[in-house]
Amino acid sequence: MNKQLKTAVVITCASLLSSLAQARYYDDVIDSGYIKVGFYKDFPPYSYMEEGRPRGVDVEIGQHIAKEFGVKFVPHWITPDENLEDDLRNNVWKGHYLDKNEANPLALKNIADVMMRVPYDREYSYMRDSTGYVINDMVVMFGPYQRESWQVIYDNNKLDNVSTLAVFQYHPIGVEIDSLPAFYLTSAFGGRMRDKTHHFPNAREAYTAMKQGKVDAIMAMRAEVDWLAHKQPDKKFTLATNGYPTMGKQKWDIGMAIKHTYRQLGHSVADVVDRMVTSGEMEKIYQSYGLRYELPGFYQDVNQ
Repeated sequence: MNKQLKTAVVITCASLLSSLAQARYYDDVIDSGYIKVGFYKDFPPYSYMEEGRPRGVDVEIGQHIAKEFGVKFVPHWITPDENLEDDLRNNVWKGHYLDKNEANPLALKNIADVMMRVPYDREYSYMRDSTGYVINDMVVMFGPYQRESWQVIYDNNKLDNVSTLAVFQYHPIGVEIDSLPAFYLTSAFGGRMRDKTHHFPNAREAYTAMKQGKVDAIMAMRAEVDWLAHKQPDKKFTLATNGYPTMGKQKWDIGMAIKHTYRQLGHSVADVVDRMVTSGEMEKIYQSYGLRYELPGFYQDVNQ
């Protein structure tokens, strides 16, 4: 066998081993005895570590899926990249280019079987780039399990109410840097709230700043605000009921994602999650963290 032919055979075998190593169809998950579920790192109340143990509503959903499958639960922690498309590529269907298996450099060693907290949105799922290419064609987004929204909480010693966000022309408000609320508050109403908008690394630090009197309110995702108010209650902090004019989508459904070739696994996971939603188990998990739970649009439509 000449040198070129030997090289071709080696590459072909390595490629085959790579594809086998990456394969995590439903039967592979069951036979392996474990399921690897992807969660965003340090993202309470959804997924975080507490006293050396994984915690959060998404973690408990993942643990429930593993229990129903009769396999071990293995968390896969995700550090956010520049955008969701990068997160899906690195953690669901391709893997990060730096994350290789030393024994087989062509095989990925760290990819999730299913990823939590992905938008369940048809428009986003079929979004195309400037050339007409479907950006997310390598993944399937499925299994809506929660509807999320934005929430303002304010210090009622500083503000009588928040009937409109226009009050933050005069009162400082905290937001997570580079978040949609940060963009909205610095651009809406002709930018008149820009100087009163204070940026923090996350909602937790914004809430701490409100407790210290540095800002009069914060704006973040509803579950984050609920969790902070539950963990660090303060009678002078009040949930606002205002809307957000010109902000666009103010409520959105959250689901999961798998690689597009693993649809049987997706159907099985979706069945488990569906039973959790319809039985009330999902709502109980959210309530155990002090969170309000809202059914995804799919279930709201069915119940109407």
